[in-house]
Amino acid sequence: MAERKQKDEITKLTFEQAIQQLKGIVDKIEQGEIPLQDSLEQYEKGMALIKHCRGILQQAEKRIEKISKEESSEPLTDTVEPELPLGS
Repeated sequence: MAERKQKDEITKLTFEQAIQQLKGIVDKIEQGEIPLQDSLEQYEKGMALIKHCRGILQQAEKRIEKISKEESSEPLTDTVEPELPLGS
């Protein structure tokens, strides 16, 4: 049940929030501030955060690809050539 709650909390995070939490986890683990069991739990949370961040990045990549395809398939009608006056 607690694992499900943690997953729900993670999915609500923005990319930046998830990265910030990951940095905090890495700092704690590297400094040895937490016992082994807590370290393992934090590692699991970190892996879930990484998965969440990858999902966000994949969605952004797909969106960019879609925008790029739409832009490249549209005719360039916005570009207007200036008319030269007659007799120039």
